[in-house]
Amino acid sequence: MKATVLVDNVGTPEMKGEWGLAILIEYMGKKILLDTGASDLFIKNAETMGIDLKDVDYGVLSHAHFDHSDGMVGFFRLNDKARFFLRECAEENCYEKILFFSKYIGIHKGTIEKYGDRIVRAGGDYKIEEGVYLIPHKGDDLRKIGKQEKMYLKTPTGWTPDDFSHEQSLVFETEDGLVIFNSCSHGGADRIIRDVMNAFPEKKVKAIIGGFHLYNKSAEYIRNFSKRVKNTGISYVCTGHCTGDRAYKIMEEELGDMLGHLQVGLVMEF
Repeated sequence: MKATVLVDNVGTPEMKGEWGLAILIEYMGKKILLDTGASDLFIKNAETMGIDLKDVDYGVLSHAHFDHSDGMVGFFRLNDKARFFLRECAEENCYEKILFFSKYIGIHKGTIEKYGDRIVRAGGDYKIEEGVYLIPHKGDDLRKIGKQEKMYLKTPTGWTPDDFSHEQSLVFETEDGLVIFNSCSHGGADRIIRDVMNAFPEKKVKAIIGGFHLYNKSAEYIRNFSKRVKNTGISYVCTGHCTGDRAYKIMEEELGDMLGHLQVGLVMEF
């Protein structure tokens, strides 16, 4: 398996970064696009790297926020065949809400309806094909996290704290163990690892890759989080995007050589 970072917060002299994430994964002859960043930048970076996104077989949206979905329209225009997998409850209804002020942070309005024929709804633990799975957040207490993060869903009956039921992990089987991709890990990367372990009790988890939403957390929280991740027994962690540089430095003190940093152009092989 080979994973190439097309967009992350950290760019290079040759390729720009942005607040967002997009990763191209090549697995068993298939090309899978995880997220599309916050613009068409992932397309430009792919061109610079000599990657033809017309060859992508299918896409996966990690969750229904703009910094992972706003490039979807550009992708659909470029690639006329790939299906795109969303959680069954993912809608255009995600907001950041502080007191009486709200800011839309969801999928670009109208995208789901316009490209409905390209979208596949995934429910529960979902098998895309042999060795490739979509695993949702588990548990019924995630609204507490949504409230803490000031993230809300606008529903027909009013506002409700986000329970991140629109979020999913993309999981691959490899010879070395399971590799998890979760772009923001709102429910907690340590919890996600445990959920995947419970979903596949006979398999070990090798790695988790993605953002961990730690940019706004305290140093104490980050240290305790890092210890929980280490205690899961996985051997590799690669993070960036919403983790933040300050949190990364603290994690590095706790995790040492098992920690890697995402950036545009990074290639990982498992």
